[in-house]
Amino acid sequence: MRADKITLQQLLRMGYTAYACKHRLPDSVCRAVWAILACRTAMLGGHVQACPDGHVERIWYNSCRHRTCPQCAWVQIERWLAKQKARLLACEHDHVIFTIPHELNDLWLANVAVMTQLLFASVHDTLCELLGDPKYLGARPGIIATLHTWTQTLLLHPHLHCLVTGGGLHEAGQWVAVRNGFLLPMRVVMALFRGKLRAAIRQGLMQGTLQVPAGQSRQQVENLLNKLGRQKWNVHIRERYPHGQGVLIYLARYLRGGPIAPQRLVSCDGQQVVFWYTERAKGPGGQAKQRTMRLSIEQFIGRWRIHVPAVGAVRVRCWGLYAHNQGDELAVCRSHLGQGPVEAPKAGDWQRDGGQGAEEPVECCPVCGQRLVCVALVPRAGAPPPIQAVWEQVA
Repeated sequence: MRADKITLQQLLRMGYTAYACKHRLPDSVCRAVWAILACRTAMLGGHVQACPDGHVERIWYNSCRHRTCPQCAWVQIERWLAKQKARLLACEHDHVIFTIPHELNDLWLANVAVMTQLLFASVHDTLCELLGDPKYLGARPGIIATLHTWTQTLLLHPHLHCLVTGGGLHEAGQWVAVRNGFLLPMRVVMALFRGKLRAAIRQGLMQGTLQVPAGQSRQQVENLLNKLGRQKWNVHIRERYPHGQGVLIYLARYLRGGPIAPQRLVSCDGQQVVFWYTERAKGPGGQAKQRTMRLSIEQFIGRWRIHVPAVGAVRVRCWGLYAHNQGDELAVCRSHLGQGPVEAPKAGDWQRDGGQGAEEPVECCPVCGQRLVCVALVPRAGAPPPIQAVWEQVA
């Protein structure tokens, strides 16, 4: 199979049926696979686009819009980015990363929804408590947090990326900037986050909202928590950025489309999948290296499917000044920083193309340059009508 044609949709067509026969899968995974397989096919219907002067026609099939579908990710990400960029404060921002120790992966897989909630709550309480302390900032910051659960090789690695304002709103109504050139002492952040998450897990076990992983006892989990309490946790405060747009783009990249970008898929021979990943630099001054990994289709689907979120699962949350119900406080900060009111983003190149859920940048006739218009609908699972010339739809 040609490298420039391999897609997740094709991989699932080749290997999902055999994988599903061997494994019990949650409804969320089954729905995601159905959507991806049906995306931009006659199964979802579509429409015919044509030049007003009749120079060219093409069929455009509808998108599934599932958040794990790589074909549908771009439009939704750009819309989210446009909305968030319009709300960003004109101040420095920090990128803070909170990672759960890999020893808790079994507990995570047994309680994905609850562990996700505990992780978000622990990070929120850690940042808001420390930044609200007059010893550090003494003000209310703006925070956007997104959940990522994978490594470059699709292994389980739950962590939160947080975009944090380099200042906040004081209770007296004044903007306060971060002092001493850094957001917070990393050791203090790590210790408080570690304590809050361990306490939340213990409470969940006591109340029965957390289930003990199969093959383990509650005492074993308690012993593990005690052991982790004596270890350093992976918490990073990256270098400060003069604005928040760069970090925001990084956060948005993983909100939709699943754990692997289409361009990382190299090839598939029907049995094994080859994809590339970036190996992080080891030690100071080291350089990241691009390497390839070969997995069987069964292994690849097995790794991919653990990152499919449950229906309704929240992957991004906004706190403090960036919370959606704090418009008045955000407006006060914007006025202090010389910004005007938040303006709704203008429609960009990702605007709807005019057809029953199909979304794609506006296309024009290659002959006369006029915008293509919808001239006919293709019913769901129906045969498309005959047309003069069909453009190949780029997935």
